[in-house]
Amino acid sequence: MSLSTRAILTGHTRGLGAALAQLLLAQGVEVLAISRTRNDELAARHPGQLHEVDLDLADLTAVSEWLSGDALSRFVSGAGRVLLINNAGMLAPVGALADQEPAAVARAVSVNVAAPMMLAAAVVQASAQAADTRIVHISSGAARNAYPGWSVYCATKAALDHHARAVALDSNRALRICSVAPGVVDTDMQAEIRGTNLERFPMRERFDALKRDGQLATPGQSARKVIDYLLSDAFGEMPTADVRELK
Repeated sequence: MSLSTRAILTGHTRGLGAALAQLLLAQGVEVLAISRTRNDELAARHPGQLHEVDLDLADLTAVSEWLSGDALSRFVSGAGRVLLINNAGMLAPVGALADQEPAAVARAVSVNVAAPMMLAAAVVQASAQAADTRIVHISSGAARNAYPGWSVYCATKAALDHHARAVALDSNRALRICSVAPGVVDTDMQAEIRGTNLERFPMRERFDALKRDGQLATPGQSARKVIDYLLSDAFGEMPTADVRELK
């Protein structure tokens, strides 16, 4: 990468997020990683390059307070290219509307929608001097296809897709944005899906079959596709994408 690049990444402690962080760090990118917990293994391998922030993205007051400080602007200062990867997300609550606890709905909307949008706005403001700012929302096929029991997850991921579509219409030549579905990845979320009661998620058997038949991508495979696309000249030409459809 010719431009000095710095990346902000949420949910870097496991699964796809950990794989995304590792790929960026391996390419010499400084990473500001935001999560409720830390990734001690990555931190030990990349001292001084991985900067971790302990922050619960469901706590929007805490997110607002952190963004009101200067940590973000100090991190991106002097960078020619700034990347934001909104990876953190949650599946729960799963089940019919009558079974959803309002507090659980609020937490999912905070983590899946409000925090990514807040970070997107803050990063664009902080990186106003950068020549190239790129935002990727980690979306899902559930954003584009409705599933029984997943009304909250489907709606929140669809919100990210539509956010990217609208932002792409803004006249900001230095900004590229895309909401990217990473494919069906073998992560803890998949294990959570397979552990869901059939009454709460009637399509569970489809995901059982994907695991049984070896059809799940590894986090590393999906992360590589996301990063390659994020850093490509084609990124941002369309506001939504699926890595399984990218050449």
